[in-house]
Amino acid sequence: MKYTKLLYLAIPSFLLFSCTKLDEKFNGDLTAAQVGGSGGSGSPDALLTGVYNSMRGAYQDQSEWWAAEEHTSDEAIGPTRGGDWDDNGVWRVLHLHRWDADHSFLRNTFNDLGGIVFASTDLLKFNPTASQAAQARFLRAFANFSWVDGWDQVPYREEGSNILDFPKVRKGTEVIDYIISELNAIMNDLPDGPANVANKDAAKVLLMKCYLNKGAIANRVSPTFDAADMNQVITLADQIIGSGKYSLTPDYFDNFAPTNDVKGAAENIFTAENKGGSSSGNVRSRWFCTLHYNQNPSSWNGFTTLSDFYSKFDATDKRRSETYAGVTDVSGIHPGFLIGQQYDQNGTALKDRGGSPLAFTPEVKAIETGSNLEVTGIRVIKYPIDYKSGDNADNDYVYYRYADVLMMKAEALLRSGGSASDAAALVNQVRERSGNADLASVSLDQLIDERGREFYWEGQRRTDLIRFGKFLQPWQEKPTDDPKYLLFAIPNQQLSANPNLVQNPGY
Repeated sequence: MKYTKLLYLAIPSFLLFSCTKLDEKFNGDLTAAQVGGSGGSGSPDALLTGVYNSMRGAYQDQSEWWAAEEHTSDEAIGPTRGGDWDDNGVWRVLHLHRWDADHSFLRNTFNDLGGIVFASTDLLKFNPTASQAAQARFLRAFANFSWVDGWDQVPYREEGSNILDFPKVRKGTEVIDYIISELNAIMNDLPDGPANVANKDAAKVLLMKCYLNKGAIANRVSPTFDAADMNQVITLADQIIGSGKYSLTPDYFDNFAPTNDVKGAAENIFTAENKGGSSSGNVRSRWFCTLHYNQNPSSWNGFTTLSDFYSKFDATDKRRSETYAGVTDVSGIHPGFLIGQQYDQNGTALKDRGGSPLAFTPEVKAIETGSNLEVTGIRVIKYPIDYKSGDNADNDYVYYRYADVLMMKAEALLRSGGSASDAAALVNQVRERSGNADLASVSLDQLIDERGREFYWEGQRRTDLIRFGKFLQPWQEKPTDDPKYLLFAIPNQQLSANPNLVQNPGY
């Protein structure tokens, strides 16, 4: 829709940037018709569609929130391959934890999260139904959670305030308390489903994440976990489990496949709807950013995982590699991790552009040199490839799954002195689905590894590593680093535009 695109592009300049020409043009109060690309109609349906679509850039693009969560972790690296994938070092500094307040991808992420908040708040002025208002407020809370998680400071405007006034700022656990209050206020007005709209169970999962991460938001260097918060996590998990609506999808990769709105319906709690062939976010980047030029589809030969992370999987773990109908028989690709010699669907060995075997190596460096630039690094295919829909892939983008409910409950039990055997039973439910042996017991160190195996490349790893106190530890291609990197820097442009923002310590 032309309207939606205009809304999305206009948001950051209105909300966040200092612009002399804008100030000259809008020298008084803005009217509803001038704000948010509403076209003067103020249609709540159109505005709500705009809010949902504004989520696509921030969360589905490979260079925004996903990069902030994955490239800063032990799960992903974007190596420079000669002249390929340098991009002025933006990927390297994420993995090495050397970003600053001018990092373009982090700046864009900050801006686009603000766009979601702006569009959600703007909708509330146009007499939405109770359900529409609740959905918009949920999406606003969802973006606020990412914002506070990444930057600790969340700009906001009171509803009905002058758009030319500087946004106020909430910080730290004040934001978490605000999100919790919002979610409880709107819970009864949210729809029961389906997964591709903001729904009651999605709100419960977000509440679980607020309570589970509250101690890490309060003190990222040394997180503590209040027993009452952990009990809230357990209570909310029990409500979702006890509803009987969800179960683990027998085939792990069905949760991410084309038509996962059907195949993954038992497990997926909250997703972004992508309509194959007509209207999608950039979910296709999940395979384009990693596959080689000579694979099907011909892709960008960029991102990989690290061999130490890959080694955390048992050889028989189905999450590591699987023959998948509609993918392997079309291209020879097995969803999961691609390592070693690659083949097409007929079993023919593929070659790189120089005619050497296309055999992906476990080793990878932030800056690759030598003759094997094209094949370093283990590739990741989390979303089974949609070969039918072109650039608008049909895979709905997954935010929340039932497996996460089970794992968060297990963590809350461990952190609150609850039953260790109950925690192990929950983790084993998730492990058994992928053919792994049961754990006799589970520790927090085992749990963070299991979360990595279950949720790899789903845009959660940085948050998990901080909560488990492991984000500052060294891993492949990253040394031990400064605690300042537990937060991202407030973009310099934002500091110039809003005096209520203060640069995070150390930057």
